[in-house]
Parts: sequence; structure tokens; C-alpha cells
Amino acid sequence: MAYRMFLANRLGAIALLCLFLVAQLWAIPAQAFYWGGVTIKDEKQMGRKFDLMIRSHLSIIEDPEVSLYVKDVLARLVKSVPPQPYEFKSAVILNNGLNAFAVPGGYVYVLTGLVMNLDREDELAGVLSHELAHVTLRHVAARLERAQYLTVGSLLLAVAGIAIGGPAGGAVAVGALGASQSAMLNYSRIDENEADHIGLQYLTAAKYSPSGMVGGFKVLRQKSWMSGISIPTYLSTHPDLGDRINGLQARIATMPAAVRDRKQSNSRFIRVKTLLWARYGDTQAALQRFSGKDGLSAMGRGIVRARSNDVTGASRAFDEALAASPNDPLILREAGIFHYRKGDMARASGLLTRAMKLDPKDYMASFFYARYLDESGNQAQAHRYYDEVLRYVPEESEVHEAYARSLGRSGRTFEAYVHMTYSAMYAHDKKQSERHFEKAKALARSDNDRRLLKRLETAYKERKEMWNQK
Repeated sequence: MAYRMFLANRLGAIALLCLFLVAQLWAIPAQAFYWGGVTIKDEKQMGRKFDLMIRSHLSIIEDPEVSLYVKDVLARLVKSVPPQPYEFKSAVILNNGLNAFAVPGGYVYVLTGLVMNLDREDELAGVLSHELAHVTLRHVAARLERAQYLTVGSLLLAVAGIAIGGPAGGAVAVGALGASQSAMLNYSRIDENEADHIGLQYLTAAKYSPSGMVGGFKVLRQKSWMSGISIPTYLSTHPDLGDRINGLQARIATMPAAVRDRKQSNSRFIRVKTLLWARYGDTQAALQRFSGKDGLSAMGRGIVRARSNDVTGASRAFDEALAASPNDPLILREAGIFHYRKGDMARASGLLTRAMKLDPKDYMASFFYARYLDESGNQAQAHRYYDEVLRYVPEESEVHEAYARSLGRSGRTFEAYVHMTYSAMYAHDKKQSERHFEKAKALARSDNDRRLLKRLETAYKERKEMWNQK
């Protein structure tokens, strides 16, 4: 029943995503393309607009423990790919869907539901290598070039249909484009087999076990069967999965034993999966997962208990986690955040300081340490931390909001409204974005103010264009 609800929610969320993509992308100003006219430049334009649309409407996971992990897995795979005209970029979308997809221009998206339901890193790498192959083989461009006449809007709509897929995505997109162009909205069986073949090459060249691709596909098929849904979204855009799994297994059987039997450390994958289940999973299901006595399991229990406002239970779980793994920077960070929110500033400061020393790239620990400094009256030092955090996570709404409030308390009103605008913008709050932006415009005085305002205006206009299209 839990998986049935999980997959049903997935289909509903993805259907809504495709609906807004259709509404938004269809309105992009026309720019004609003719026979064979989809260039690399066009693909990059499509990818950038698609990425802006995703970021303008969906929640992106900025936690470095998650985002840097997916980025590193992708980078490892990309090293095995022949030179490309794209710079590959990844993002993790907060969504229960069991999916990952890549769009022209090298933009790769992983849904949290995929990581939460896979078992190993090589399975995630297997799904991503398949998606990378679709991009490097230019499958989207090839299908689009078969149309006699297309606009940027319809190109993007087709990309949305392929990326999001399924009965909802395909049906809505076909209705908008017309039946004569509907064939472009799905990868063909030939495309899929080719992406399997080349993706498997990428996977093994990256020193992953080739069984990762098979394992990933099996999980997707199994979860879909358990859901009771006959045409799950992922499989509808990736057809004939059973035959393809058999074909992959036959190919893998011919590989040397040293390649087939590769072992992969799953420590980072397990950390990320634990964090995602603790933060976003069903509380009862998550607590069942976190029944162990190891540090990560205890940390997971602590996060879930805190989500449920069980402060006593959360405190006990974090104490157990710290006792089991006293030098784990993730556990130190999460315990520090818990104690900060509980109001125990002295303990929060010590835990967060240790976490930052052990993992200087953990910008979330730095963010909460900045908040600690702020509340301790050390605004000047806090501002330096806020600035540093925003260098790495420039679109994190919560950081902009905390920084804006600190700037306001320090009397830096113009800069406070600049960051309040960014915060509302990245939280998809259109009305507040407009209100704060107008305040910032009215307060700009110096040349530096106007430079900051110009940068803000550029970002704000891009988002506003996406929001306003019907």
C-alpha cells in the first residue's frame, strides 16, 4: 500500500509538472527552425530555458551532502564520455518520482525518489549513464529534426514530453503539438537500445560494475509492479524494459570477470539515502529503516523525531549517533542544527565548528554557524559566512532570507531588500518578489547599489518571464 501511494503521488506530481511545462514553454517567442536546423547552439538554448523553468517552479535540493554527491557521480561518468560541446550540470529535484532525465545542453536531473529507492551507487550511475547516452547521441535533436517546421516553444515542449514522459506528459504534449508531430515525444526502441549500449560503455569505462545498469532498471520495474500502476511514467518513456534487461545481461556475461565483479563503495550513497529518507520519507517507514545502532541510523532517527516534534526522542537519538560516530561531519552537522533549533547555542556552536573543520565544503554547517553568530550579536562575522555560503548555493532561499534579516538589523536596508527579493524569488513567491524588488529599487543610492540592483534585475526578469507566461 505504501508503494502504491508513493507511485500514485509520483504520477500526480509529474503530471502537474508536465502541465505547467506545456503552459509555460508553449508561450516562448517563436524562432523558426527548418529541416536539419537543430544546432548545438539551439540545444544549449533549449537546455538553459528548460533548466530555468525547472528552477522557477520546483524545489531543488541544495544540501551539499546530496548535490555534491550527485555531481561527483555524474563527473565520474562524464570523464568516460568522448569530448562534448556541453558542460554537463546536475540538479536534484525534491520529488517522489523514480526517475532521472537529461535534456539537450547537458542538464541532468535526478529526482529524490530515485535515490531513496535504489540500493547501490552503481545503480544510480547506471541510470545516469543511460541518460547521458541520450544526450551525447543527440536523440532529442534527431527526433526534432524530422519535423518540417518548429518553434523554440514546440522544441521545448517536445523536450518536456520526452523528459517527463508518461501518459500525462505525452498526452498533453501531443494535444498541444498535434498528432503529426507526436512521434517526436518518445524515444524509440532503437534509441533506447542504443542508449543502453553506449551507456553501458560509459558505465564500465568509469570503473563501475556493469550490473549497475541492470540493477537500476530492475528496481524501477519492481517498484512499478508493486505500485499496481500498469503504465508507470518512467517505463512508458523507456519501453521494452524486460527485453532490454535480458539484452544487457547477455552482454555483461561476455565481459571479463574482473569487470563483472567490480566492487563499489556505497558509503556516500548510503549517507545520502539516509539523509533523504530522514528528511522527506514517511515517518513510520523511515523509523523502520533506522532501527540500527550505527551512527547514521541513530542520526536518521534523530531527524525523523525532530520532524515529529519529539524533542526528547530526537535529543536521545542524536546523543546515540554522536557516541557511535563522534567524528562524522554529517552527524556533527545534523546534531548541531538540532541543538541550534532547540536553543542550545553553546552546544550547537561546538558541534557545527567541528563539522566545518572536518568538511569545509559543508555549506549547510557554515550557514547555521552564521545564524549562531548572528544571534550572538556578531553580525560582521556572520555576514562573511553568509557571503561565503551564497558563493556556493546562490539560489538557496533560506540563506538569502536569514542574510536579509541580519542586514536589516545592521541598518543595511537596501541590501536587505535585495536579499529578500532573491529569497522570495527562489521560493517561487511572485507577489513578495515584486514587492521587495520595488523597495530595493527605491532605496538604491550609490554606484555599488546600482550594480547590485542590475544583477538582481537580470535574475528577477528571467524568473518573472517564466512566471507570467500563460
